[in-house]
Amino acid sequence: MLKKNEESRLSFPSEEPPERGSFIELAPGILWTRIPLPFRLDHVNIYLIDDGDGWAVLDTGIGDQPTRDLWEALAGRTLAGRRLTRLIVTHYHPDHIGLAGWLCERYDLPLFTTQTSYLGCLTISLSPGSLDAKPYRDFYARHGMAPETVDLVSSQGHSYLKMVAPLPPTFSRVVDGDTLLIGGREFQALTGDGHAPEQLMLYCPSENIFLAADQVIARITPNISVWAVNPDGDPLGLYLRSLKRLKGEIPADALVLPGHQLPFHGLHERCDELAEHHAGRCVLIAEACAMKPHSVADLVPVLFTRALDPHQLSFAFSEVHAHVNFMLKRGELRHAASKDGNIRVEAA
Repeated sequence: MLKKNEESRLSFPSEEPPERGSFIELAPGILWTRIPLPFRLDHVNIYLIDDGDGWAVLDTGIGDQPTRDLWEALAGRTLAGRRLTRLIVTHYHPDHIGLAGWLCERYDLPLFTTQTSYLGCLTISLSPGSLDAKPYRDFYARHGMAPETVDLVSSQGHSYLKMVAPLPPTFSRVVDGDTLLIGGREFQALTGDGHAPEQLMLYCPSENIFLAADQVIARITPNISVWAVNPDGDPLGLYLRSLKRLKGEIPADALVLPGHQLPFHGLHERCDELAEHHAGRCVLIAEACAMKPHSVADLVPVLFTRALDPHQLSFAFSEVHAHVNFMLKRGELRHAASKDGNIRVEAA
C-alpha cells in the first residue's frame, strides 16, 4: 500500500527514472531500467550487472505479453548484442518473479533465488486459484469483512498473483551469508522478512552499493501483510527486526538500489522513517481500540481513509492485520468477547 513520505531528506543520484526501453548507468557496469506494471504502483525497477561477457539480470516484471515484448526489445536492441548470463530474483511477488520462467527459457539463463521465493511462487503457479478457496474466504469473513467484499477481494484482489509464467524446473539456491561473484564484483547476500519471506538483497562492499529489493524504498512503505495461510504470523515484527539488521550491517552512505521508485542515499534515515511510520499506525489502532472493540475490517478505514479498489483493499486489510498481530504479540491488544463469531480486538 502506497504511503508517501514528503519530508524525507534523502538524496537521489538521478532525479528522473530511465525512459521506457532505455537504461541509466548508476555505476560502472550497473544499469537501471524500468518495466511498467498495470497497478497503482506502475513500475518495477530492473537492474543489470556487468557479468563478464554479458549481463546478470535482477528481477523481471510480471508474466504478460507487453513485458515479454519489452524484454525482447531490451535484449535485442538496447543491450547491443551482449548476452544475458543469469537471472537473480529477489522475492516471489509477481512483479519481481513473474517472467522468470519465460526469461530463463528464452535466453537460456540459470535462475538464482532463495528457496522460499522459488517454492512460494511455485505453489501459486501450480495452484493459481487456491486463494479463492473457502478456508481463505472464511478468514476474511471472521475478521469482519462483508460478504460482498470477500467476493471482490477473493476473486479480483488476488488476480495479480496469477501473473506468473511457469517457473523453470530447477534453480540455484542463494542463502543468507553467501557471496555471489558477478563479473569482477563480490556481492554479499542478505535476506529479510516482512514484505516477503526470505527476500534477497545484495551488498557490494567494494563499491558500497546495496540492492535492497522491496525492503527499503525511498518514498513509499513496503507492504507488510498477514495472509490467510499464516493467520497468526507477525510479519511486522520480522520487518522491524530486518530494518535494525540493515542499519547494523550496511553503511549509512550506501547507494541504495530499490525495487521501486528512485535509487537514493540515506539508508539509515529511511530505516528510521519506516519504523516510525509503523509506530504511528499502531498508535492509531490503539486509540480506536481503546474506545471499543474492532475487527481488522473495522480498522481498515482507520488507517486508509481513501477509496480502495479490490486489489488495494486486499493489501490494506492484510497490512492492518499485520499491525494487529504485532500489537497482540506485544500485549498492547487482546481479543475481545464476541457473540457473532467475528474476531475483534480491544486495548489490553
